[in-house]
Amino acid sequence: MKRRVVITGMGCITPIGIGKEKFWNSLMNGVSGIDYITKFDTKDFSTKIAAEVKDFDAEDYIDKREAKKMDRFTQFAVAAAQMAVEDAELDIKKIDAERFGVILGAGMGGMNTLEDQAKKLMERGPKRISPFFVPMMIPNIASGQVSIVLGAKGPNILVVTACASSTNAVGEAFRTIQYGDADVMITGGTEASVTPLSIAGFCSMKAMSTNNSNPGKASRPFDKNRDGFVMGEGAGILLIEELEHALRRGADIYAELVGYGRSSDAYHITTPASGGEGAARAMACALRDADINYDVMDYINAHGSSTVYNDEFETEAIKKTFKEHAYKLSVSSTKSMTSHLLGAAGGVEAIVCVMAIANGIIPPTINYETPDPKCDLDYVPNMAKKTDIKYALSNSLGFGGHNAAVIFKKYE
Repeated sequence: MKRRVVITGMGCITPIGIGKEKFWNSLMNGVSGIDYITKFDTKDFSTKIAAEVKDFDAEDYIDKREAKKMDRFTQFAVAAAQMAVEDAELDIKKIDAERFGVILGAGMGGMNTLEDQAKKLMERGPKRISPFFVPMMIPNIASGQVSIVLGAKGPNILVVTACASSTNAVGEAFRTIQYGDADVMITGGTEASVTPLSIAGFCSMKAMSTNNSNPGKASRPFDKNRDGFVMGEGAGILLIEELEHALRRGADIYAELVGYGRSSDAYHITTPASGGEGAARAMACALRDADINYDVMDYINAHGSSTVYNDEFETEAIKKTFKEHAYKLSVSSTKSMTSHLLGAAGGVEAIVCVMAIANGIIPPTINYETPDPKCDLDYVPNMAKKTDIKYALSNSLGFGGHNAAVIFKKYE
């Protein structure tokens, strides 16, 4: 028998709020975190907007000397993980550290460190490179540092599957507890790639919105006039536990994690497979894993990146998976407010699903003004919707053809 897995703690750092309460309130009020980039001069960039985390001070969560040895993406992960432990009221000293693990996702890793050190190399030579360059830049250091800070001695992995990274991480952490390899896991994702090189690269791909005149309206998933995604930064971390472990310590349970599916398009490095067939297979796999029929789903937090092909093909994938029920369920993209947090997106959006179930409210897709005939589902336009939610699914799709889906259920 697979063991049951529940969510008992959450921590998040996002462009629309630090901590789950501020984040949730912003979602409910349709607040956009997108504005003009402040971290560097964008004069020569076609895209001049992003969703930056404005009020984060690493020293509020991490010792000053240790914080200096961490890239921004790792600082986000450590801080959000500590929030999740505190939210779960977990006394780490009272649990078996060898059955406490960390599986996180990140798409880009320490881009701030990489660019800073590359500049030093070119301007001042190899002897000026920091001895901390490599351990600050490599993506897996986020899960490593979280493990060190929390004393988690169980499985320690970082997943890199582009924008599906943290949904895959949540799914793999789920599996780790299900099959008895751990009792408690820290999972989710982190990213801090609002940097000159990252922005320039995505600009060259022509993947990002160039609606620079109206930043708050630039991310418009499923709207006919969408013109690309907007990049953001942040972290979304969940603390998940085996059910009996949570009950024994009297933990409050937000929701249950019941299904995980993943697939590959095997099609193209950046463009999703036609008709969203890969995404459809991932969702179908998650439904089978949860042992539920497609017609019980209430809410889907879509990948909904605001690019032309993604939103069209994801809509087709939902209709392929959920058949006639697709027109009865609610689909929203919170990227309309947070922007696209790349490898952290799935972690943040998993928190959205859990909070939606716990509060009985579906967050909206803001900036939805002009319907697209090819995107014809209920995208919860512009205003949150109060409704009972028993099942919620989170979708993530990444460059390279990576697809991942996780399903959450109201705890009973």
